Amino acid sequence: MKVSELMSRNTISVLPSTTVADAARIMLANRVSGLPVVDEKGTLVGIVTEGDLMRRAEIGTDGKQAGWLRSLLMPASVASDYVATHARHVSGVMTHSPVFVTPDTPLDEVAQLMLRKHIKRLPVLQDSQLVGVISRADLLRVLARKLIETPQECTDESISAYIKAELEKARWAPKSGLRVAVQDKMVTLDGTIFSDEERQAVIVIAENAPGVREVKDNLIFVDPGSGLAFPPGD
Repeated sequence: MKVSELMSRNTISVLPSTTVADAARIMLANRVSGLPVVDEKGTLVGIVTEGDLMRRAEIGTDGKQAGWLRSLLMPASVASDYVATHARHVSGVMTHSPVFVTPDTPLDEVAQLMLRKHIKRLPVLQDSQLVGVISRADLLRVLARKLIETPQECTDESISAYIKAELEKARWAPKSGLRVAVQDKMVTLDGTIFSDEERQAVIVIAENAPGVREVKDNLIFVDPGSGLAFPPGD
């Protein structure tokens, strides 16, 4: 899937001249964690988020005043901190040059960006113009739909084939010693694994096979160090 399939197109944005108070009210009223900042031509120039407003003098969260040594050696940095914690307009608190995506960006790249950058919302640009926003909530909605989709009618054979194909693709999975049996859409797993993590991962593969009703775990854990075998539950 691509961004264009999920993004919100009716995007709420603010100008650099918007007051911080108005930006906060807009976020609260619309239940969003951030707002794109655009200029008069609609070009993205920044983004203002809840995080940008956490350090504020008005609520006593601006932090300790810089010491004399830091003020002497890095006056520009200290002045910048003061602007971020006291500015009355969005231009003083917004994040400049924000990370963005395009309508054609794949969802896996979106998820990786959000995780790596610790951000909740990404502006969507096309030809330098803001055309939408995609958020973690958008990804959550599509995940919820996928999880509750009613699977198509599946046979025991198709379930078995799915599990075996997924095990073959998984680099961590034991390539021998695993046996998969499917009867009346109930999967029975037999064979040996060498860690509890492998056990859980094999079970997850079986549970994700479309049409599966139940998974029975008969996997035997073999300790790599001692060679001792432990049946399920031990």
